[in-house]
Amino acid sequence: MIDRLIEYDKALMVRINNEWHHPVLDILFQHIRETYFWMPVYLFFIVFAALNFGKRGWLWILAAVLTIAITDQVSSNLIKNNIMRLRPCRDPEIADQIRFFIKYCPRSSSFTSSHATNHFGFASFVVLTLRNFTGPWINILILFAATVSYAQVYVGVHYPLDVCCGAIVGSSIGYGMSIIFNKKIGLPAFARS
Repeated sequence: MIDRLIEYDKALMVRINNEWHHPVLDILFQHIRETYFWMPVYLFFIVFAALNFGKRGWLWILAAVLTIAITDQVSSNLIKNNIMRLRPCRDPEIADQIRFFIKYCPRSSSFTSSHATNHFGFASFVVLTLRNFTGPWINILILFAATVSYAQVYVGVHYPLDVCCGAIVGSSIGYGMSIIFNKKIGLPAFARS
């Protein structure tokens, strides 16, 4: 059963990379996955918390950073070091079938996608701790995490299963951290200037 799942995963990766493409997306997805593209979003939430929630805002920032650190360690060190899977761009079965868009193909394990784990962890934490203050528009952050994750498949460095499992792991960690934060600290009403 696992062999069949891996076979479907590879076929879907090749289809996404080769058939579901557009010249504009070829350029866009190369950038969406990079730090310079998404860092302003993270900085916005840091400034938002610091300006609006006083001392608890700084605790929120610490919890958000801790969430990303935990997701990164779980994905990069715990999972990747124990489940060695070749990346599509290094997999001899499909490497010659994919369009590769970035400068280098990482040597680390493909499973799980740390981009997906980190972004979904952060997004889940932010959504579940700020929703009462921002309203439903904050859910766009989940779409943002999904777009970064999809870009990993599109450019040829991850399989769909890598990003799906990364999203599950990251969301679970983000959910757990939000529960702890909301229960132990919580955010006050907006601070008055």
